[in-house]
Amino acid sequence: MGAPRIPVRTVLFQRERTGLTYRVPALLPVPPGPTLLAFAEQRLSPDDAHAHRLVQRIGTLVGGSVRWGAAHVLGTAALEEHRSMNPCPVHDTRTATVFLFFIAVRGRTSEATQIAAGRNAARLCCVTSRDAGRSWGGVRDLTAEAVGGAEQDWATFAVGPGHGIQLHSGRLLVPAYAYRVDRRECFGKICRTSPHSFAFYSDDHGRTWHRGGLMPNLRSGECQLAMVDSEQASGVLYCNARSPQGSRVQAISVDGGASFLPGELVPTLTETAWGCQGSIVGFLAPPSSGPRDEGWSVGTRNAPHLPHLCPGVQEPPEEGAGDTHGSGGLGGTEGCGYGPWEPGLGSRISVNRGPWTLKLPGPPVALSQGPTWLLYSHPVGHRARLHMGIHLSRSPLDPHSWTGPWVIYEGPSGYSDLACVGPTSKGVLTFACLYESGARASYEEISFCLFSLREVLENVRAGRELSGLRDKPRQRCWPS
Repeated sequence: MGAPRIPVRTVLFQRERTGLTYRVPALLPVPPGPTLLAFAEQRLSPDDAHAHRLVQRIGTLVGGSVRWGAAHVLGTAALEEHRSMNPCPVHDTRTATVFLFFIAVRGRTSEATQIAAGRNAARLCCVTSRDAGRSWGGVRDLTAEAVGGAEQDWATFAVGPGHGIQLHSGRLLVPAYAYRVDRRECFGKICRTSPHSFAFYSDDHGRTWHRGGLMPNLRSGECQLAMVDSEQASGVLYCNARSPQGSRVQAISVDGGASFLPGELVPTLTETAWGCQGSIVGFLAPPSSGPRDEGWSVGTRNAPHLPHLCPGVQEPPEEGAGDTHGSGGLGGTEGCGYGPWEPGLGSRISVNRGPWTLKLPGPPVALSQGPTWLLYSHPVGHRARLHMGIHLSRSPLDPHSWTGPWVIYEGPSGYSDLACVGPTSKGVLTFACLYESGARASYEEISFCLFSLREVLENVRAGRELSGLRDKPRQRCWPS
């Protein structure tokens, strides 16, 4: 087999001599092409409290590479006397609108200060673009509308970071988490808080936004979402979240993100010390005609369906698609492999689940292959944020189904965001990853790379350990 291949990377954002630092990447493909929108926080220093504004670069896929435009600050994505953090874009394929969500945090109030005091300093905001990210409208403060009275029970909250998704029904979903105040009075101080993942959603193409219910049991934080179809469950929403409990947490929703069933730990996806954000993306499992070509390409027999393999390569919206009234159940879809005009979510739910966790029969190797696969990106180090890894699950609802990692970058690495770019002209399914990287620390730069599903399948191995790599930091990594 030889040594695993490491994809060629392009540095999109790099720490400047003035101290300006770029962190917290988000990546979104939008048609036509697709166009790739890369976002990040611009900070005055690596510290969270020194976050400043959001920046963007636009990439165009040409052949097998991406041509990137210059970086620019998103001037409208800001509130006065607040700092902009956690970019979280989502694309409505029906109206060809990109929503860029973020939180605006008052002054330099840190998350730790908000948690200690039990007083939220974050606002839920978004800006929109109808020309694939080339221009952006004014900021909308959605806190009162979407958070409402829950703000009194939250010490703080945030969105993403990373991409949001759109369901078969057209519902737009923005992943989020909140620190709930579990006990407020303890000798005049906050006694106990706990982090919980959830989602904001819209059923009218972004005109109004609502807050979903918190994941009820395990502590969970920064999260991402994917639509999952399998033999165990059809048309359910999957959530994968950061956790301080040593491994990732996953949970499913059978009502499109309005609530989540109790979560469970994913022992095959270990967390780094202090935890770290990770990314997931769903896609249609490839046709398999034999062990030699399993998943390597989409095949010529699927050529008529190539536009639907990934959201970034869907057809432009139909004439008149700018109508955003009502929630008629039609719209774009998340992940790769779903056509844009499928039935609404409610008609697809068929879940057999116990009162707490979904238990699947038999060992992972005995599970039937479902139509949705997932990719997951996260540093593979246990004690430090080191070596960006890509994992694959062919049975996403089984927490033991994840493969060992394919390391796509050796060295300090941190937050990341995955995207399904689509099939090449030869039908090869292609993905992109935007991730924090560096030679001595993970906040030195934000890198971009492309890779194919075939490369993933050639390089991941179930349970494979990374000898000499996993826990050997070259230098100290920031634990934020």
